Amino acid sequence: MADKAYPIVDSKKCTGCGTCISICPMEVFILEKNKAKVKKPKECIGCRACESQCPAQAIKIVE
Repeated sequence: MADKAYPIVDSKKCTGCGTCISICPMEVFILEKNKAKVKKPKECIGCRACESQCPAQAIKIVE
C-alpha cells in the first residue's frame, strides 16, 4: 500500500451517509455539516475501502 495515499471527498457528491466513517479502519473521516470530511489524512493506509464502498462515489484516493 502507498505510503503517501490520502482520501479526497467531493462534497458536492457526498450524501453524508457515513459509510466511509464506519468502514475506515484508521478513523480518517468525520461527519461535519452532514458531509464526510477528512480528519486525519496522514493516517490513511491506502486500503481504498472508503473509495470502493462509497455509494455516492464521492471519495478518491490520491497517491
